[in-house]
Amino acid sequence: MRTILKSSLVVVAFLLAVSINAQEKPLIFGVKAGMNLSNFGGDGADGMDAKIGFNVGLTVDYALTQDLYLLTGLEFTMKGGKDEGSFSMTHPTYGQISFTGKENDNPMYLQIPIHLGYKLAVTDATNIIFRAGPYIAYGVGGKSKIEGKATVDDIIVDLDTDVDFFGKDRAKRFDVGLGLGVGAEFGKIGVSLGYDFGLANIAPSNAGKVRNMNAYLTVGYKF
Repeated sequence: MRTILKSSLVVVAFLLAVSINAQEKPLIFGVKAGMNLSNFGGDGADGMDAKIGFNVGLTVDYALTQDLYLLTGLEFTMKGGKDEGSFSMTHPTYGQISFTGKENDNPMYLQIPIHLGYKLAVTDATNIIFRAGPYIAYGVGGKSKIEGKATVDDIIVDLDTDVDFFGKDRAKRFDVGLGLGVGAEFGKIGVSLGYDFGLANIAPSNAGKVRNMNAYLTVGYKF
């Protein structure tokens, strides 16, 4: 938690510092919302399927030059994945576990992108935008919906429950990764298509590697 707070303060401090030159290089604020198509990658998430989520956020564009921008803000985004079938694993607390059924994971994050963007003017009111850069995120909640039968040390249990995605011995909350995207601005209205690739292993200890992967489509408005 302290890591993302420190990173957030760095972004805020930078924006406050550069806002001194706002008349020449203005800060542009906006809002956005859209849809996610997310999944997990890594050997701890083999065979999982993508799921649909959503995102909303505040955006900040800072002009470094006439065409080059720092693109940042604060987003609330739902990621995750879903799985159906049978699998087994060795849990650090409960030993050997097998499961037949389905699981739908819905982690929710506060996320800060720190992207460099190039705005290519097509007309006076239309820009094509190319963007890329890192992001940092912190899991603030979310559930895993589990339905099926589990075997824990030869004991069979029927399951139909919601559990905390970030609960004890489950996923780690901190995430960091790289993102890229392309979009278009039509006056104050913008549309963006992008992809975030997680670099942090969010799986608990001894559970392989699991990373967030997320494609998104957003519509935004600049004030």
